[in-house]
Amino acid sequence: MSSHGSDPRQPSAAKPYVAPPVSPQDLPIDYAGFIAVILGVAGVMFRYKLSSWLALIFCAQSVANMRNMENDLKQVMMAMISTLQVM
Repeated sequence: MSSHGSDPRQPSAAKPYVAPPVSPQDLPIDYAGFIAVILGVAGVMFRYKLSSWLALIFCAQSVANMRNMENDLKQVMMAMISTLQVM
């Protein structure tokens, strides 16, 4: 259909994308980690096994999507400990 000589793109003008730096305070909230903590605490207080299993699943999701290692690790560890206390 088109010939190679009529390509208007210029490979020499292409630049790789560089993501702008984002401070840890500007990152979106880790909802999975927050839900894991809430469900873990509910599992400990009310002895609900289902809430503990759900907290474990949300905890694994939070670990998989971890962006800020220091703050997220504290939240994930709290959720994991409260989850394992019920089981």
